[in-house]
Amino acid sequence: MYSLNYKVTTSACDSEGRLKLYSALQMMQDCSEMWIDSEPSVKQYFTEQNMAQLLATRQVEIIRVPEYKEELKVTTSVYGMKPMFGFRNTFIYDSQGNPCYKTWSMGAFVDKVAGKLKRVNDATIQSMTLEPQLEMNYKDRRIILPKSDGEVLEPIRVLRADIDYNKHVNNANYVRMAMELLPEDYVVSGLRVEYRVAAKLGEMLVPTIYKNDNVIIVSLSIGEDVSAIIEFS
Repeated sequence: MYSLNYKVTTSACDSEGRLKLYSALQMMQDCSEMWIDSEPSVKQYFTEQNMAQLLATRQVEIIRVPEYKEELKVTTSVYGMKPMFGFRNTFIYDSQGNPCYKTWSMGAFVDKVAGKLKRVNDATIQSMTLEPQLEMNYKDRRIILPKSDGEVLEPIRVLRADIDYNKHVNNANYVRMAMELLPEDYVVSGLRVEYRVAAKLGEMLVPTIYKNDNVIIVSLSIGEDVSAIIEFS
């Protein structure tokens, strides 16, 4: 398990002084990325093989939204690993040790040059420290788009500020883009994201929005390819 401590600062707050979901996702990502420092043999293997782990799917349960100046602790732990995929929990706790956000995610292991899935050897898998899977309401990793036609909205250009060190759109930025399309009074209590094709600088993401009672799905596409699907509840 790896953990980071945070304080909810002004730049992480919305207009009501509450932690933005986008900011919470950034905290989760940072902790997940830093986790590899706690597994030296895995870090060495990924470096030698020129590999990276890219987020394929994430589910978030929002228990309570923290407020300005609250002290938070983010923890991440791997509970499962296969040759080409890893599974982890990342939780955000308040100062009393109560969970504010519960998440699970699946990462895909890829070759940085080829950009394709690459297997991790058995020795590295066996060296991993696996933790117990934490309690939350686990949903399917795949998001099925409704059969009915959605509403196609204005394209969104990928800007320089959207790109991370992997040279494509940072995972949290897909959610930030999609949240701008939600009704202003919509309160998000749950989130699922499925990442498919990484968007790069200058590309145009075409949003299609589907509404069904309290569930809103936003699909972001590049041409004929779906880049990411975000489900809000």
